[in-house]
Amino acid sequence: MDVYCGIDWAEDHHDIAVVDQDGKLLARRRISDDAAGLAGLLDLLAEHGDTAGDPVPVAIETPRGLLVACLRATGRPVCPVNPMAVARYRDRHSVTGKKSDHGDSVVLAHVLRTDMGMHRPLPADSELAQAIAVLARAQQDAVWDRTCAHNKLRSHLREYFPGFLAAFAAARGGIMRPEARAILAAAPTPAAAAALTLAQLRSLLAKAGRSRGIDTEATRLRDAFRTQQMRQLPLVENAMGRQAAALLRQLDAACTSAGDLEQAVVASFNQHPDAGILTSFPGLGPLTGARVLAETGDDRSRFQDAKGLKAYAGAAPITRASGKTKSVTRRKVKNNRLAAAGYTWAFSALTASPGARAHYDRRRDAGDKHAGAQRNLFGRLLGCLHHCLITGQHYDEATAFPASTKQPIAA
Repeated sequence: MDVYCGIDWAEDHHDIAVVDQDGKLLARRRISDDAAGLAGLLDLLAEHGDTAGDPVPVAIETPRGLLVACLRATGRPVCPVNPMAVARYRDRHSVTGKKSDHGDSVVLAHVLRTDMGMHRPLPADSELAQAIAVLARAQQDAVWDRTCAHNKLRSHLREYFPGFLAAFAAARGGIMRPEARAILAAAPTPAAAAALTLAQLRSLLAKAGRSRGIDTEATRLRDAFRTQQMRQLPLVENAMGRQAAALLRQLDAACTSAGDLEQAVVASFNQHPDAGILTSFPGLGPLTGARVLAETGDDRSRFQDAKGLKAYAGAAPITRASGKTKSVTRRKVKNNRLAAAGYTWAFSALTASPGARAHYDRRRDAGDKHAGAQRNLFGRLLGCLHHCLITGQHYDEATAFPASTKQPIAA
């Protein structure tokens, strides 16, 4: 196909430009962001030779949205181009610094005409993989929101009710535990907490789902709340209690969202054909496996080799050389969600895989810090994952980390 399309995306309209192989502008149009606009775009492309067997490639500055989803559904190559890259390309067409929506659509079309091989189209993932990506990213966002809400509430409690934090400091989850949130909702101030009776505490613990050791825990909490501590003035304390109740509602909502989305993403992930291969890896459970699948997809042609996957995940180092100067550093431009999942994966693999632990220890002995050694282990596991997905095999510890030979230390 010798025709290329560029789309400058906006909230309520999109500017379209179509150019040929020689750079001649064949058509330009502004469409609305609705079904009529999409139909107009498809008709425009059809007028210039677009067919199901030979579709016109499209460049756009965003990989999301209904327009992109509909174009992907037609099987058309859609290449998202970073807006910063578009700004650099714009300088090739004008040195005056002028900018317009139509001009940007022309620039995007020329990006594909001159450098299409440098811009990867969106992968042809299955519908189930795309659904898992939506749920996994939403669940990860909910976890981050939960952490943010927890930190806000904890910081606020330190200002007027440190005894509550101390009462749950040794418990896993701290104030995010259901019983902690239930008690704080019933008694958001030190005075109210100190007035709680054993019967009330037992009732709150049972209501929060605790079934064992209720009497012992109720006694411990009563004594902790009645321990002498520094206090704010009464009116100030009540006001801060109201603020704590508001922050607690945000934390409750974040905890509920994270839990519901976790169930949904695990259920969808277990239906995917690659779920068995992913969860066969040490340290990779259904939730973390779903996050890895969400970012890597199930399009086998997306990464030609393991090196591309490692670079995409930020597990491959980057080399900068100029004259006699050469440096090897970590990669900063990466898929941050996949890198975050990889940190969890590699950390869990240290206790689940003797080979992974030995590889990590070798990297540490070679001078790597913890993060660098763990990033290198993540890259090693990604290489194994790429091979297993391509060949359809499950993870094998003896093949991934042969015990008979000493593993070389990769850069």
